[in-house]
Amino acid sequence: MAFTLDPELAAVLQALAEQSDPTPPPDRDDWRTLRARGMASMRWMASLLPAYPSGYPLVKASSHKVRSADGAEILVRWYEKAESAPGSAVVYAHGGGMIAGSVDLYDSVVAGYVQATGVPFLSVDYRLAPDAATGTGPVEDVFAALTWLGDQAPELRVDPRRIAVMGDSAGGGLAAGVAVLARDRGVPLAHQALLYPMLDDRTLTPDPRLTPYVAWTWDDNWTGWHALLGAAFGTDDVPPQVAPARVATVEGLAPAYVEVGELDIFRAEAVTYAQRLADADIPTELHLHSGAIHEYDRLAPASRLARRAMEDRGRVISSL
Repeated sequence: MAFTLDPELAAVLQALAEQSDPTPPPDRDDWRTLRARGMASMRWMASLLPAYPSGYPLVKASSHKVRSADGAEILVRWYEKAESAPGSAVVYAHGGGMIAGSVDLYDSVVAGYVQATGVPFLSVDYRLAPDAATGTGPVEDVFAALTWLGDQAPELRVDPRRIAVMGDSAGGGLAAGVAVLARDRGVPLAHQALLYPMLDDRTLTPDPRLTPYVAWTWDDNWTGWHALLGAAFGTDDVPPQVAPARVATVEGLAPAYVEVGELDIFRAEAVTYAQRLADADIPTELHLHSGAIHEYDRLAPASRLARRAMEDRGRVISSL
């Protein structure tokens, strides 16, 4: 049975196709071109949301520096809604295939969650592969933000037992990796919210049934993972906190919210990971959205699909 693209998404993609000439995909391993296109796409998707700060007048942000495991200083940005009563908080990792993205490009995304829920967020400007960091570097950057928030909890009026980690795409994979590190290092973590997460470096074989729909391709995935893993790519030496699908056991991990579209190359790895969590009796909520491609919510934020997903995410965030 053939897949069907959600009609609202199809309309958006058709309009985009009519506005610009098609460009050939970047060559495999050309991370510079893939980064440039990813950054341009993120800027366009950010333009579909109210601009920050004017569009979110109750949300205030402050920037800080945290020190990662190797001593590097990492920018983090704390967003808090005026007159809200913090207690819970979320550490957020942006998407970008491990090679693109920034805190600045996600200002409106993160501010939107804070405005909708009243829960403060700490957004992490983790280092990008391959020129700024490789291997465990990015996941250690996000983990450093988690531990910094725990240390600053009294000042920020946060209960360290009510901190969650969240991310989309590559950031979803990093959030899952941080959950593994938190378990292994004895750091409290209340929840992990994984939005179409990039979990498995072995997702490289095209599925011809999905090929007409994919926004992030298998060649893109090859490029992103190779940029991050370097010489370990394609071997059994990949650390499980970097590719959480490889973790030997999920026992003891934080409760999870997992969301993915059925027309996303990450579908199988996300569903499999959620199933592993559920089989280990870890409270797990899985949403597999029919007709949805990768980053469907960013491409069509006013669509019914996106609004339904935002309601689910807001419910989970508010329940922390």
